[in-house]
Amino acid sequence: MADHTKIKVLFLAAEADPLIKVGGLGDVAGSLPLALRKVSAANNQPLSDMDVRLVLPFHSAIRRDLYPIHQVAEFKVHASGSDIFVKAYTLEVDGLPVYLIGGAPIEQEAGVYSSNLEADGFKYVFFSQAALNLVKELNWIPDILHANDWHTASAVYSLALNRLIDPFFRQTASLLTIHNLPYLGSMTSNALEAFDLPPAENTSLPSWAGHMALPLGLLTADVIVAVSPGYSKEIMTEEFGSGLHTFLKAHSNKVTGILNGLDTRRWNPATDQELPANYSSATLETRLSNKIFLQNQLQLKRDPAIPLLAMVTRMDPQKGVDLAVDALRWIFEAPSTRTSPVQAIFLGTGDPKLEQAVRQLESDYPDSIRARIAYNEILSRHIYAGADILLMPSRYEPCGLSQMIAMHYGCIPIARATGGLSDTIQDPTNTDQSTGFLFKPASSKALVEAVRRALAIFSQDQQSWQSMQIRGMQQDFSWDRSAIEYIKQYKMLLEKQKGLRINN
Repeated sequence: MADHTKIKVLFLAAEADPLIKVGGLGDVAGSLPLALRKVSAANNQPLSDMDVRLVLPFHSAIRRDLYPIHQVAEFKVHASGSDIFVKAYTLEVDGLPVYLIGGAPIEQEAGVYSSNLEADGFKYVFFSQAALNLVKELNWIPDILHANDWHTASAVYSLALNRLIDPFFRQTASLLTIHNLPYLGSMTSNALEAFDLPPAENTSLPSWAGHMALPLGLLTADVIVAVSPGYSKEIMTEEFGSGLHTFLKAHSNKVTGILNGLDTRRWNPATDQELPANYSSATLETRLSNKIFLQNQLQLKRDPAIPLLAMVTRMDPQKGVDLAVDALRWIFEAPSTRTSPVQAIFLGTGDPKLEQAVRQLESDYPDSIRARIAYNEILSRHIYAGADILLMPSRYEPCGLSQMIAMHYGCIPIARATGGLSDTIQDPTNTDQSTGFLFKPASSKALVEAVRRALAIFSQDQQSWQSMQIRGMQQDFSWDRSAIEYIKQYKMLLEKQKGLRINN
């Protein structure tokens, strides 16, 4: 390292809140770099100082009105016998330096992601190359290249190919975070070739994966981080490994899992200005006001004794929406349910077939079910603060955010025991420190049994239910905890690099 008092991290992502957000990656890239700086600056943390710099594509939808933006560099990226002109800009978000990279491949695509996978592949391989060129223009040598998912994985591959011959990057180590393994960058082959990044041959990768951005990044990354400990194990299985399970198992020594965090400033029932009534774990009784408000808002019977179930999600088969629909039909058709009413609300958009299934459920049970086919953050906050139970029957869930928000708001999650859901929810059958309910098979029957377990406690033992709520609200899901674990990985990488430098 050129400066031993700081760890310099080049953090690459496709999106980052508040500048631009499409999905969960935007939450991570908008929170983790700030948390890395925060915990490293805390006097009571024995951690190195962090110089973290976030680099994003300059998407047309970037919120340019939030911060002053200044141009910092102009340069060219070589591709297929020609040069692509780049303009780079900078701004600061709460003291965090952020760079925006513009160029024809980025400017030609209006959205962060498009249905044209080939164009997306070219855009993100270009962005990854341009980000490496940018730090050379700035003469800022990163100690760590931290890439995220397939969009920036080619930067890891490019670094590995060039750092032995390029003195600038000779001491730069790489870390690649997997947020969603099935998205491999399958249409990046031509783009990689265009930017002089040859396919990998005679490696431990499956032959079909040697020309895709994410597998190449995984092959050459110094450390691979999955977004939860549970997911780090699941990706080594055939069910969740997307064809790379054998490769990942063979390289398990460099795979770890670090749970994503929750922005507890943004998601805090004690200060959330969108709620009719603010509350905390010490004033849990106030939460009932939010339930009555939500029932009234949804035109459901106003009765706090009726359990209110909710699903706030993307309407996608991965999320198990179909399992929830089938389970609720099963519950509503059971004789016991006709004497013990249940209410439910679905909020989200996505697959038209799933949207229709949810609408049909509302049509069949108009007194008890509400379908809101929309993206509505204010309503989502009302749901977290007013519903009793959140359903998350995901077929797989690398980390999950909704269950953390729900617990923080005193809404008990019922989730499939997969990925980050297993890491964040404690089931009553496993511990007296329960915070929710888990089930294993990806089936509506298993979900029904979990719902019945939850409803039994809700109706028969409110003291235990409230204790579960309080435990959930007191869980530490802050980004500080995640940042500390990432810094540990950075320091181990630098120690390894230092050892290699001494031995060479």
